[in-house]
Amino acid sequence: MTDAPPGSAAPGSGRPGSSAGSAAQAGGRGAAGAGAEAEVYAIAERARQCPGVVGLSGGLFGTVATYLPGGRLMGVSANDRTVEISIVATPDRPLPETAAELRRVLAGLAGERKVNVRIADIVEEV
Repeated sequence: MTDAPPGSAAPGSGRPGSSAGSAAQAGGRGAAGAGAEAEVYAIAERARQCPGVVGLSGGLFGTVATYLPGGRLMGVSANDRTVEISIVATPDRPLPETAAELRRVLAGLAGERKVNVRIADIVEEV
């Protein structure tokens, strides 16, 4: 399963349509600068490596995203107060454990910011 819509770039490729994480989102947060871009990619990569996480999701309306030069990264949005991550999880592990693990592994990147975890979907891994 990929997080990118059909016809778009592969997840984490950094190209338009990629589903890697995202730092700042429209709606008062603006577009991400170079430092924020590296940060959101790091957040997305760390999140994908968490047990119980299949991938990232922009959510029902694609609102968990960061706008970057050349495209939008889905699944992570960050500002100076919060880091929002939207995942596709597996039922192999209790969802609260998956969310707690995400908060733990992202704490170093989030710093003082609160980490909000959204579980956008649950799928069986094939």
